[in-house]
Amino acid sequence: MNSFAITEQEFAAALDSRSKKPIYERLKKAHVGIAGLGGLGSNTACALARNGIGKLTIADFDKVELSNINRQLYTLADIGKPKTQALTSILGCINPFCRIESHNIKITEENCADIFKDCDIICEAFDRPDQKAMLVNTLLEKFPEKYIVSGSGMAGWGRANEITTRRITDRFFICGDGVTDVADGEGLTAARVIICAGHQASKIIEIILNSLNSEN
Repeated sequence: MNSFAITEQEFAAALDSRSKKPIYERLKKAHVGIAGLGGLGSNTACALARNGIGKLTIADFDKVELSNINRQLYTLADIGKPKTQALTSILGCINPFCRIESHNIKITEENCADIFKDCDIICEAFDRPDQKAMLVNTLLEKFPEKYIVSGSGMAGWGRANEITTRRITDRFFICGDGVTDVADGEGLTAARVIICAGHQASKIIEIILNSLNSEN
């Protein structure tokens, strides 16, 4: 519920004032799914909400931990809360006009299609390579018409320009450097994780404003 003294018309006008052409109504029509609400997922969701995405379906079974704070969107006040609950609250303060559908559940091969079936685009934001492969392969098989934006390789620090967005197929994109991994001892820092999340959010917005709108 919007508890702020601002109307959606005012919110839309403010966002559109920064663009040469009005885009709020086009972004509002989009429904984006985010699988995993860690460093990639929480920061991607934030960027999308700030830009006026109409609906987000977010899913994660985890709770916020102190070790998450160095790279995820959450605050110290969120520690111990389910990530779905904490992120829903944060996004509501950023954009109260973005509808949030949350699933506090572990995403599996059996349930992912049902969770994201109504989304136009799905952002894959898992930590483990096997989870990433499971989600991407399942969604590509079940929903060949949907767009998938995945993340791979954002560990360590520095080397920001190595993070890029690659087109794998017409509707599947991977963001990251494709190399660095926490298992290799690279560690995770907010800077590179947020850069990769920014690539994911940017590609999603591009798809909405270009491909999706041309299909509708």
